[in-house]
Amino acid sequence: MNLIDTQTVETTTIDIAVRAFAEALADSNVFQRFEQASERLQADAAAQAAMRAFQQKQQSLQALLMLNAVSPAERSELENLQKAFFGQPTVASLLEAQSELRIVCQTTASMLSERIELPFAAACGPGCSC
Repeated sequence: MNLIDTQTVETTTIDIAVRAFAEALADSNVFQRFEQASERLQADAAAQAAMRAFQQKQQSLQALLMLNAVSPAERSELENLQKAFFGQPTVASLLEAQSELRIVCQTTASMLSERIELPFAAACGPGCSC
């Protein structure tokens, strides 16, 4: 086999392994709980309204927040909106499910790093939960 054939076989093997892993993760109880919590949050009108209110206030104060120039009253209002959002049961449920999923992904990344003897998480892009 020449170099191109070897790379094709390796790529195919990796593709198969990645797909199998993705399917196993999608079928896992942890991922199912995350999906269900996400769907419940999307369907929760009160939580969605609380999120919009918090985000709108946060966006309106963005420049002042960056300069640390927000008045105490505005900061208090923003904090109250944040508490109202994070106090929603569906938000708390999603955050818990997300944390459980992150632990599974981080554990998997650690196992992969050990197996391939390279820091797997370093290959992930910004924002990855590896």
